[in-house]
Amino acid sequence: MIITRVRLANWKNFKKVDVNLRGRVFVVGANASGKSNFLDVFRFLRDIAKPKGGGLQQAVSSRGGISKIRCLSARKNPLVEIEVEIGELADTIPSFRYGIGIRQENKGKRRIMLDYERVWKDEVLILDRPAMISEDEADDERLTMTYLENATTNALFRDVADLFGSVSYLHLVPQLLRSVKSAEIEQPGEDFYGRNFLVRVTKTADRTRKARLNRIMKALENALPQFDALKDDKDSAGVPHLLLRLKHWRPDAGWQNEEQFSDGTIRLLGLFWSMLEGDTVLLFEEPELSLNDRIVEMLPGLLWKLQSSKGRQAILTTHSLSLLSDPGIAAEDVLLLENGVEGTEIKQASSDPEIVAMMRAGMTVGDAVLPRTAPQNVTELTL
Repeated sequence: MIITRVRLANWKNFKKVDVNLRGRVFVVGANASGKSNFLDVFRFLRDIAKPKGGGLQQAVSSRGGISKIRCLSARKNPLVEIEVEIGELADTIPSFRYGIGIRQENKGKRRIMLDYERVWKDEVLILDRPAMISEDEADDERLTMTYLENATTNALFRDVADLFGSVSYLHLVPQLLRSVKSAEIEQPGEDFYGRNFLVRVTKTADRTRKARLNRIMKALENALPQFDALKDDKDSAGVPHLLLRLKHWRPDAGWQNEEQFSDGTIRLLGLFWSMLEGDTVLLFEEPELSLNDRIVEMLPGLLWKLQSSKGRQAILTTHSLSLLSDPGIAAEDVLLLENGVEGTEIKQASSDPEIVAMMRAGMTVGDAVLPRTAPQNVTELTL
């Protein structure tokens, strides 16, 4: 299943959002327009639903409290709302719809409270808290927790909890990966920036790990000059490594570990591994960073193969003209973020007649959309 629609109210810099999503989603906008904040909607739902830890209270507090979540344009409306539809395909009747509204208590403990939690299955309302649940009315402590985060209470919509809980996000920072030492091989908590990436690789079952590395090797043969082999290993201190061998006149002289990899090679390895890992929603931030333009041009096709073969949804942010030059990217695949007085607005590129006309005239979606994201006075930028 994929997330087919998102509605937001007062979420970060979005006062109001209502957009449809497809199997591939390219989120495009100016710097500071809220691309990362849009991806954080899915991470927030994952943090509520993830099997170990998390929950509503932790999901809010890890973001600095509800004051850091609520849109500044909300003014007198304290409610932050998220609603998503989930189905097998875009443009079909959703299998599930999940919505929550949250607020902070005005006094007392200042807890994060559910204003409502609602679930529809096949368009039939199966949960409406607190209206349907008399215990909620009698004990407001219950409204500090969602039914989503509890295996006992989410039985009727477990598929929703499983989907949210398995959302994958990786924005691999090569410098962090290279900094791992033996005394601190794995650190607890979320690993958004790939510090524990090699630990994830090592902990994967042998057969699965080898199969994935073999597939990545075949891809690297076409992406890296002189590439010869790839394998995982551990040093004498138990620190996991990826070893890459380049073709060399001395057969065993070409092995390197991640400390010698280029930033682009590390990010490409993380990108490929993430694509092969799991089968649910995959979030990427600017996957084009540090990569050669010719490789970047291939990414939409790789994502399409991933989505069509595994049914996996990929949502990514980008500024790259090379990435958006793929003629297979439809206007319906692109979300355009535009800054406004009352926060950022999101729309599908297909809803803009000018963009549609340019694409019908032969332009790529990148040519039609990216000029909209340039700062108004960028030509005056100078030191």
